[in-house]
Amino acid sequence: MCLGVPGKIVETYKKDGLHMAKVDFGGIFREACLDYVPEAKVGEYCIIHVGFAISLLSESEALETLELLRQIGAIEEELGPELT
Repeated sequence: MCLGVPGKIVETYKKDGLHMAKVDFGGIFREACLDYVPEAKVGEYCIIHVGFAISLLSESEALETLELLRQIGAIEEELGPELT
């Protein structure tokens, strides 16, 4: 299964000419491309699908969705184990 997962943008930067972000998925951090949502800012929530932010959403929507994904056990399937 491949889901779009909400995450919080904690840092933005340029990498190889792309607008990138470090995104927090409730304690699991991954890198994502922000080129599809160039208006995205640090502190905002976005839906990440296969490494790309595809839309912005409210904090309440993001937290509710993350909790539902945790309840069905899909969060680890989508993000993999936390990197240490």
